[in-house]
Amino acid sequence: MSLAMTLGAWLYSKHQVDLQIENRFETAKKRTINLIIDRMSRYEDALWSGVAHLETRKSETTPQDWSLFANALKIEKKYPGVNGIGVIYYVDQYNQSQYIAARAAELREFSVYPPHNQEFMLPITFIEPIDINARAVGLDVAHEANRRTGLLASRDSGTAQITGPIVLVQDSNHTPGFLFYTPFYKGPRPDSLQERKDRFAGAVYAPFVVHKLVEGLFLKEFSEVLLSIRDGDQVIYDEQDSNNPLYDNDPMFSDTVELDVYGRKWTLDIRTNKIFRSQNSAEQPMLILIGGLIIEILVFSLLATLARSNSRIHTYAYQLTENLRAKTEHLEQANAEIQQFVYIASHDLKTPVRGIGFLAEVIEEDLEEIFGSLESHTEIKAQFKMIRERVNRMNDLTDGIMAFSRIGNFEVETDPALRLDTLIEDCVTDFRIAPSQIRLSSDVSEISCDSHNFRRVIENLIGNAFKYHPDPQSALVDLTLVDLGNRIKVSVRDNGKGIAPEFHEKIFQVFQTLRKGDDPESTGIGLAIVKKAVQRHGYTVWVSSSEKNGAEFTFYWPKTYMSEDSQTKKVA
Repeated sequence: MSLAMTLGAWLYSKHQVDLQIENRFETAKKRTINLIIDRMSRYEDALWSGVAHLETRKSETTPQDWSLFANALKIEKKYPGVNGIGVIYYVDQYNQSQYIAARAAELREFSVYPPHNQEFMLPITFIEPIDINARAVGLDVAHEANRRTGLLASRDSGTAQITGPIVLVQDSNHTPGFLFYTPFYKGPRPDSLQERKDRFAGAVYAPFVVHKLVEGLFLKEFSEVLLSIRDGDQVIYDEQDSNNPLYDNDPMFSDTVELDVYGRKWTLDIRTNKIFRSQNSAEQPMLILIGGLIIEILVFSLLATLARSNSRIHTYAYQLTENLRAKTEHLEQANAEIQQFVYIASHDLKTPVRGIGFLAEVIEEDLEEIFGSLESHTEIKAQFKMIRERVNRMNDLTDGIMAFSRIGNFEVETDPALRLDTLIEDCVTDFRIAPSQIRLSSDVSEISCDSHNFRRVIENLIGNAFKYHPDPQSALVDLTLVDLGNRIKVSVRDNGKGIAPEFHEKIFQVFQTLRKGDDPESTGIGLAIVKKAVQRHGYTVWVSSSEKNGAEFTFYWPKTYMSEDSQTKKVA
């Protein structure tokens, strides 16, 4: 009886260990599948944000605008595995010359290739980052069946779709890949299939090399399993190679899963590897058997201890799983709310404002048709003027918020140098003032570091000097730049009405304005943009002023780009 109990304990322990090992494999398998689904969903979100960006543009986007948008996404950091993000336009046979003329106006080398017998073109017009995707620019995806079929399926369904297996023209290794499409249309979102076909404008897309995608997914998270992926009859990824040092000739567990992925059916072959085997060796049952044979009297105690331990393990595992699930749901909800906010701010906020302005103009025209000229109806005329002013202010406010949020989204190392004389000429033209009203005194002729944001800062300060001057025709601005070696001291001084000392800190806060009476409208964001741009380089901006004695804004600007670590040390 004692021997039978020992054998029973050994069999029970072995069964429990086998179950735990199998559960580990099931967990690894589910995490693999869920990560593929989650990561593809994140890529889809990035593509839809590109569609939203295009829909907010009043006209066709430009290479520079698309580059700024792609840089703001920070693809390499936030979306590992994706090869880039681009725009494909639908060009029918009647608009091909107009499309080619638009590309020529962008002053860049561009040609559509290869030729084919389709009645329309689907050329890749923009793609970022351009350095690794240059060969894809101008490629007409209508020339090849998988590329064309996937895009037309996305057009007809109005949903994100991927292509069947292809080889990217920019992939020098000629390994399997695919394209990920999200469509956009002319006008509001269509409801029917025919409307989608008639108003189809193009697609935002992302190219993928499959092995890069999988490496981005599993490089660190899942080293216990080896994965093979088939799309139909074609293997598009396979790390179950006998030459792989982790390959296990006789895997402990394996499973095949079919996964619907944006219009395609992927077959995943998941197998355990040598690491899984080494981490899940079943030595405990044998120790129990030997211990039971040697000390049979401890069998009952051992079984009781094992049962309690097993119960605690399951309880702890359940609690841990529930905690992780709750945290994951919370993070996913927070991420969804952020993405929803960005979409509302960039699309749903500006569009109604433009609609209000348009409706106001329509109503005003209708009233003129009914009552004739509204010049004699001063109250109605004033109310329409107030509506237009409020619409313009709302547009200025949303533009200012977007500009404030984009501070820091430019690659300062690649900004072209900004000549100061050109900057002054632009200010004279933009603010409609005499050249003599801006006096420049500088030790340097151009700004090489973060020239884009430097222009923002100077234009905001000079613009404020003329905008809020009691007599803009007599306003004078002195722009002074002093070379201090590794940095430049910049000051902008005007002869305006000045700023009381108690407001010197308040004016740099977002939405803060000192507007009084008939002063021009202000969003209260301009000086906040100035402060944020300067602080990005570890410096501060300050004002010296008193009422009726003008104001002088002073700050430092780096001559050359410094790393974020250097800036952090300087601020500290």
